[in-house]
Amino acid sequence: MAVSPELEGLRRIVPSRFISFSFPNPLLRDASNPYGDGAAEFLRVSVLDSPLPSPSVPQTAAMLVPAGRHRDWIFSTRAGHLHLLLSTQFSRLILVGPELPAPLPRVISCVARPDPDPAHARLLPLLLALCPSAAFRDNAVPDIPLLSFQDDLLRLAPVKVVAGPVVGEMVVEDVAIHFASGPAELRRRLRFKRMPCLVQTQVRLACQSPAVPSSSLLEALEEEASGGLLQPEAGGPLAQPYLQAMVAGLGVIAPSIEESIQSGVRPKCLCAGLGGGSLPMSIRMGLQFNVLGVEADGVVLDVARKYFGLMEDEFLRAHVGDAIQMIQDFARQREPDMNFSAVMVDLDSSDAMCGVSAPPLEMTHGSVLLAARTILCHHGVLILNVIPPPADGFFYKGLIDDLRQVFSELYEIDVGNGENFVLIATVSPVETTLTKNSGYFLTELRKLAGDFLEHIRKI
Repeated sequence: MAVSPELEGLRRIVPSRFISFSFPNPLLRDASNPYGDGAAEFLRVSVLDSPLPSPSVPQTAAMLVPAGRHRDWIFSTRAGHLHLLLSTQFSRLILVGPELPAPLPRVISCVARPDPDPAHARLLPLLLALCPSAAFRDNAVPDIPLLSFQDDLLRLAPVKVVAGPVVGEMVVEDVAIHFASGPAELRRRLRFKRMPCLVQTQVRLACQSPAVPSSSLLEALEEEASGGLLQPEAGGPLAQPYLQAMVAGLGVIAPSIEESIQSGVRPKCLCAGLGGGSLPMSIRMGLQFNVLGVEADGVVLDVARKYFGLMEDEFLRAHVGDAIQMIQDFARQREPDMNFSAVMVDLDSSDAMCGVSAPPLEMTHGSVLLAARTILCHHGVLILNVIPPPADGFFYKGLIDDLRQVFSELYEIDVGNGENFVLIATVSPVETTLTKNSGYFLTELRKLAGDFLEHIRKI
């Protein structure tokens, strides 16, 4: 099968090269068509080469975009495509789906369609034409597996798309999530276009209408067009496991916090990175902390207030600014009221072409870590959400080494999702261990942290 001259360059792997084009739909009016009878006449075909070094015989894989999700940034942007590619071991990933102008329903059903493999044969000539020449070594025809995308979504309903001066476009969306061990759950999510595979914030939704029973939550998404039915459960148990793990990190200094609470002094926490505000809200309401949240983008802060239930008061203040710069400024000022029990850093890298990673490299600099230590009290703790960059196998070890140079002890929680780790660095040695009967604070902490308190290990 011949390809156009514009695609000739695809005969070899070029790291990070991305190209997309329209192609007549070979699945149209075919029983193997996974997109139904109303499928578009043209497919959007996107090809991305891995940024990682390619082997002598590069391997190519393809993926069909799930029905109804062709406009989702996961499948329609280079950043989303990159995340999908880096989650595999292939040198090239080809995405095939309807053209972007194809219409969408207001609520998208994400239930898995029948096995897409029957479509493989119809697409194979196209996929082989998009393979690099090196894959045909010794005249062998390469195998091009058709990968499937799976997540836990049952329904997806976009609520609002806005753009901020720092993070760019972002989407607020309501989703129904499947749980193997229980009923479906409604949640509201925030995602950024620059890193569409990373859910920035996720909170549970409660239906405000008594006419919609809990057994009909999926229907509540359909009815939400009338407005006001679904409201976020702000300040309650955290929906995202990595945030539960971050809160669990406070257990390392539980005796100190318990002592502060018993003396009538509210512990202070600096949250670097707010997103939708679920972490600071839970710490303020569930653990009775004074919280200062810092968010780089004022539009994100507005979204948190309007769609995720963030409420500021005398115990929770939100500030627009550069969190890393603010930590350094506080360290220089050395003001007594900037003496925190905890500094929690939930910042991701702004370079989407490196894949999803956290924290940004600036946070790992020795001067910044020293500044964070300076604004912590004697028994304070720095808690970092860490997503090691897929292309850098030394980042995580290097970060641990950097923290050891500044802090007294290090602890780790493996979130268990294959991506997130939480690192906990203490200003002073921890002299006591967690017990099941350690006072009010640990009792309340367990409500937010789940079983992650039992997963803390010293490193």
